[in-house]
Amino acid sequence: MKSSNLFKRTAPPALAAITLMCALTWLVFAGGLPTAQAQGQSQAPTQSQAQPQSQSPTATYSRSSISGTFLAARHAGNERDTGAAATYYRSALRLDPRNNELLEKAFLSVLQNGEVDEAVRLAERVLQVDKNHRIARLVLGVRAIKQKQYPKARQELSQSVRGQITDLAATLLSAWTQATANENKMALEAIDKLNGPEWYNLFKNLHAGLILDLVGQRKDATKRYEKAYALDQNALRIVQAYGTNLVRQGNKDEGLKIYRAFDEQLPRHPLITEAINDVNTGKRLPAMADSIQAGAAEALYGLGAALGRRNEDLGTIYLQLALYLAPSHSMALLSLADIYEGTKKYEYANKIYERVPANSPMHRNAQIQRASGLDALERSDEAMVVLAKLVAENSTDLEAVTALGNVQRGRKLYAECAQSYSKGIDTIKKDDKSNWVIFYFRGICNERAKQWAKAEGDFQKALELVPEQPLVLNYLGYSWVDQGINLDEGMRMIRRAVEQRADDGYIVDSLGWAYYRISNFEEAVKHLEHAVELKPEDPTINDHLGDAYWKVGRNLEAGFQWSHARDLKPEAEDLPKILEKLKSGLTDEPAAASVDERNKKPPGGG
Repeated sequence: MKSSNLFKRTAPPALAAITLMCALTWLVFAGGLPTAQAQGQSQAPTQSQAQPQSQSPTATYSRSSISGTFLAARHAGNERDTGAAATYYRSALRLDPRNNELLEKAFLSVLQNGEVDEAVRLAERVLQVDKNHRIARLVLGVRAIKQKQYPKARQELSQSVRGQITDLAATLLSAWTQATANENKMALEAIDKLNGPEWYNLFKNLHAGLILDLVGQRKDATKRYEKAYALDQNALRIVQAYGTNLVRQGNKDEGLKIYRAFDEQLPRHPLITEAINDVNTGKRLPAMADSIQAGAAEALYGLGAALGRRNEDLGTIYLQLALYLAPSHSMALLSLADIYEGTKKYEYANKIYERVPANSPMHRNAQIQRASGLDALERSDEAMVVLAKLVAENSTDLEAVTALGNVQRGRKLYAECAQSYSKGIDTIKKDDKSNWVIFYFRGICNERAKQWAKAEGDFQKALELVPEQPLVLNYLGYSWVDQGINLDEGMRMIRRAVEQRADDGYIVDSLGWAYYRISNFEEAVKHLEHAVELKPEDPTINDHLGDAYWKVGRNLEAGFQWSHARDLKPEAEDLPKILEKLKSGLTDEPAAASVDERNKKPPGGG
């Protein structure tokens, strides 16, 4: 089966290599408060808790309100609806202010929702119950950094319970409070003294370099950046800091070399593109962290972006704290929105994207992602307006052009999306592996628009750029087999795609349907059954399996699969065919030529 799932460009991570390294098994960051039962205090009531018969109606109503509000809050939290969770937990806490469980949950929920000032007030109450609560100490430490109360910040951060993430966060934040001409030596000593996993060194060297840069010791900063760069040459923030440091010292060519090496691996990142343009036009590059608050925000952002993919709650907390210190930090905003997108909270994501400053190089990226969110919310017309405006402003923006084509393709505007992708392809000056995607997408649109010759050329161009790309192998191979042409090569392509993506139901379906088309029905059943196991809710795959069952005489099972396909809301053009099969069974149809038969025919089937 040909899959045309949208490819979506997400916010670039802070330290790409760290994301995996941070995916370790670590203790839950927030040490739980003592339970209400242990404290002899009230707890959110459960249905099993009997109410005294002598209780007044008002008291009964109050306890019912607590239960309902608590359950609503918990449901909102499970649904990743941070705004609703914060509202409900706050309401529950007002009804039962001595409940420690509600206190902690209200604290964490308002923090995740970005209400840091309110979280500060709740953190002070949390610490009355658990003086070592990690996130409460972190919040008060960050608040002190914002207020430039640096000794107080260090005191708060030093009192949290030890743990890998806690140690790194506390050390980096404390070091930033000493990023001054008089105290930077102590800051660096604290960073160097911290022992931990190997991935610590990326953060340690980056932030030691940023601190040295801030206090004017640029040559010493260069040495730190060199060490970080040696560990990961594709980490965006390391590349930015190192390249900027070199350029600001007059080493323009060396700085450009660092930027261009990154651009070769990850083309067209807006921050790197802007840096290269600024160097070439003689603009002065700004420091990545020009204050203690900006440096602390960068530390929180780096940890939040790296952790967000594995632990949305913790990643959200770190990113919200980064934004508390630096509200216009574009990368923190994009990373936070990306977490919301990952949990399908597109309304929240779009509100964050709207906060990316208009003068940021990431603003267009944010607008593209906002349009993707609008499309996911079934507001595709609005999405296309946003993207069309971006394309009108800059017709060479391949990202915007591709995004517009993606929305059009998702809405089955195949002629329009082929045209949009063509505009993007016209801007490509040289072949690059990363461009296989836009040729693949245009091929899909051309194929769906009944322009097979154009589609075939696009798929072949995509394979020229990336010869073993499984999605393209699958689509082109499936199309050939389905048309009864190039069966040998089509079968080889599909088998190769399955070898690479054995757990992709669409690709496994392609192999099963290819066997069906060459009348090898037993093999077709085997692979189509597996495809249904992988994608049980797909109507086309179920329909294919029904056809294969019919061909091997398993007519009752065929009827079941067709019924299932009917109930799974198939495409409008497929539904009448399914209904007819349910009524009359599968009528004889000409199968594609067998591989051997195709070998006996001249090219083109003449």
